[in-house]
Amino acid sequence: MAENIKIEVVTPDKAVVNDDAQIVMAPGVDGEFGVLSGHTPFLTTLKIGRVHYTDINGNEHSIFVNGGFAEALPTKVTILAESSEISSDIDVNRAKASFERAQERLAKDRSNNNDDKAINFVRAKAALLRAIERIRIAES
Repeated sequence: MAENIKIEVVTPDKAVVNDDAQIVMAPGVDGEFGVLSGHTPFLTTLKIGRVHYTDINGNEHSIFVNGGFAEALPTKVTILAESSEISSDIDVNRAKASFERAQERLAKDRSNNNDDKAINFVRAKAALLRAIERIRIAES
C-alpha cells in the first residue's frame, strides 16, 4: 500500500486544510501538477484555480486558491495562498454577483480612455477569473 502525504493549505488569515492525502493536485502556473508520497522536492507559484486531493479514505476534496505558492516535499505539500476556500464554504450567489460586477467593469473599461485603463482591466480580469473558478468549484 502506498504511503500518504500531508496537505496543508494556509492563507494570511487562517489554516484552510490540514489533512492526510493519497494524492494532491494543484494549478501551477505552468500547468496542473500532482504530488504523491516520495515526490522530489520543488517550489512553484500557483495560478487561480482548484486544488484537489483524495484523502486516505478515498474521498475527493476541492479547494479554491487565489494564487500563491506550493512547496512539495517527499511527505508534505504546503500551499500558501493569497485567499482560499473549501468548496462547501463557497457562497455561489456571492461568486455570481462578483462575476457580474467583473463583467460590468470589463465592459466599462473598454469604453474608458483614461490612464488607469490597463490597471483596471487587469484587476477586473482577475476578479472575473476568481469568480469563474469559485462558481465552478462550488457547483461541481
